[in-house]
Amino acid sequence: MQAKKRYTTAVICGFILLLLIVALRKTPKLFTQNGKHFAIENGEFISFLDASDYTFGEDMHVSARQRRSPNVNMDYSKCRMETCFDYSLCKNGFKIYIYPLEEKVSHSYNKIIVSIQESRFYTSDPKEACLFLLALDTLDRDVLSTDMVQDIDAELNKLPYWNNGKNHLIFNLYSGTWPDYVLNVDFNIGQAMLAKASMSTNTFRHGFDISFPLFAKDHPQKGGEKGLLYISANNIPPLRYYLLGFKGKRYLTGIGSETRNSLYHIHNKKDIILLTTCRHGKNWQKTAKKLNDTRCDTDNEEYDKYDYKKLLYNATFCLVPRGRRLGSFRFLEVLQAGCVPVLLSNGWELPFSEVINWNKAALWADERLLFQVPSVVRSISNDEILNMRQQTQFLWDAYFSSVEKIVSSTLEIIKDRIERHMSRSMVMWNSLPGSTALLPEFSDSLQSFPFYYSQLGNTPSEKFTAVIYATSPVMFSSSPLFRLIRTIATSAYTHKMIVIWHCDVSPPPSHRWPADLGVPVLVKTRNIKTISSRFYPYQEIETDAVFSFDEDALLTKDEIDFALSVWREFPERIVGYPARSHYWDEAKNRWSYSSRWSNEYSMVLTGAAVYHRYYNYLYSNGLSTSLTRTVDESQNCEDILMNFLISHVTKLPPIKVTHRKQYRESLLPNNSKNSQWLDSFHFSQRQLCIDTFANIFGYMPLLRSKMRMDPILFKDPVSNLRKKYRQIETVNT
Repeated sequence: MQAKKRYTTAVICGFILLLLIVALRKTPKLFTQNGKHFAIENGEFISFLDASDYTFGEDMHVSARQRRSPNVNMDYSKCRMETCFDYSLCKNGFKIYIYPLEEKVSHSYNKIIVSIQESRFYTSDPKEACLFLLALDTLDRDVLSTDMVQDIDAELNKLPYWNNGKNHLIFNLYSGTWPDYVLNVDFNIGQAMLAKASMSTNTFRHGFDISFPLFAKDHPQKGGEKGLLYISANNIPPLRYYLLGFKGKRYLTGIGSETRNSLYHIHNKKDIILLTTCRHGKNWQKTAKKLNDTRCDTDNEEYDKYDYKKLLYNATFCLVPRGRRLGSFRFLEVLQAGCVPVLLSNGWELPFSEVINWNKAALWADERLLFQVPSVVRSISNDEILNMRQQTQFLWDAYFSSVEKIVSSTLEIIKDRIERHMSRSMVMWNSLPGSTALLPEFSDSLQSFPFYYSQLGNTPSEKFTAVIYATSPVMFSSSPLFRLIRTIATSAYTHKMIVIWHCDVSPPPSHRWPADLGVPVLVKTRNIKTISSRFYPYQEIETDAVFSFDEDALLTKDEIDFALSVWREFPERIVGYPARSHYWDEAKNRWSYSSRWSNEYSMVLTGAAVYHRYYNYLYSNGLSTSLTRTVDESQNCEDILMNFLISHVTKLPPIKVTHRKQYRESLLPNNSKNSQWLDSFHFSQRQLCIDTFANIFGYMPLLRSKMRMDPILFKDPVSNLRKKYRQIETVNT
């Protein structure tokens, strides 16, 4: 009997010991690094700040149907590009196909579709596609919304290229609904990428999903409004009237209520103004009475004392607390206002966090440590504040001011993942002019782009390539084209000349061209079908500087050399002689074109102008086809479009050199016939182009300037021998 008891006791002890061993193996090992507490569980690092107490719903990637179905074996919540994306579909480049629209979609989703259709990545052929976009509107998955599309799972399975979502992109702004507001979308996304607003760090699939910004229904399709700092030039002093500001809803109960209900604790009515109201929803008064919320009347009274925009535009820091979901409309509003965001939304994966360094533009606060927020914002130096405010304006303008820019940024991120050998660095994404203006196919070196010369301490090369646009037959050796070639050859900075022969007759034989020039002259005749050919990125252009000429340009050697010297100081701009301007025509209610001589100008015509060769590549590969089609169909306005492009990228006006103003704009090929009619028709076309381009861009990128660059001692009463560019004074203006 005693032996039996001893055996029983030994078995029980052994079982208990086994349980302890198993428990110890599963228990995370705790350690501290850089003041943060972590745990190791099953070989993976877990941060306490990312623990499950920040999971506000079930896994967004697992729908109710998946949880019920015993046939779903793969865990798509762990999808990565290597496991859930077919790279073989992208062998012909990055192209996106949109399924045919069968039903009407919401206004916001239509903006996304149009943005993709007008992008350089769109294809109408599914066989060329690397990525697929649904024609089904998935933006709003709130069951209380009228925009919610029913039975999406059944519709997805009907798609011919669905393949369980592989190589598909799904956009979503709202998921879940009152009162739960869970983060998951309510359909099986399979292996599709999710571009979603209000994403949680716990369920975000790094390197696969895209954290998408939450934008309002009236967010502009194109262009977008400028940031407040650009409009008001309110940069200095960096501090505004209020230190910290917020004005918004206060939730009496449910998700998000605890954070906003606590803001009154640090509202001091002086430099920290945090205003909330429970006056929203149909039954807010009954709810307030039921919860015995005695602060509602006081909060509402204080709330009405301040105008939202005035508070936003006069605060140095702006609080961005979580709403019912992790994201908030406040985020984009604060960026545009040039107010430094103070984020109060634990576990929120910020928009485009894969490429944007938000530490340069925003501050993180902890919802559990609200009382530390005032001391944190007071500790930021004026220099840091100014840098962060300027960064908010850059990010707003480059990536968030319109739906087109938001969608374009999304596609560029995915493209960089697929074509890793040409992916842009974080420097490109977080510095002017922004990555969407830098096409990596052009070069893998920042030194090759005009925007980074000053940042890298480099200067462009001294030589230039002359590109001459010829449209008229050459009959004599004294023709304008040959005279121009001889003049260009006298410049010590000429590396090469390329003649774009856009004429019905063949060019003269080689023996008739000027000889003994000292520089090569190449004549391009093949595939010169449109006027845009003058801006094609020819491989023969090996210099940074491209000096564009019309065949009848009348510049002296000194004028050419001086324009080049000015451009080397401003390599991101277009520099030249003939200047034109744009204006708003009140009578016609549109933008129009002016060739009148005045103190202001906004364009430098490419009949005699120098610019960086990168803009040829951007013109040919980065512009919307609707822009280049407008130029090619009219055989006009290519110089205007180049000015639009450069000002759009740099946000700067061109630079005019010296005072030459007599310049006849080139007309159509064989412009000697019916010149009076051509002049009138040519000019009316250019007036129409200005307005058409502005509509396609979504705003007017051209900027007016009064600056003019003259040589030192120009027109001064001193000996001409002391002047470097002596011929310029003799030019008949």
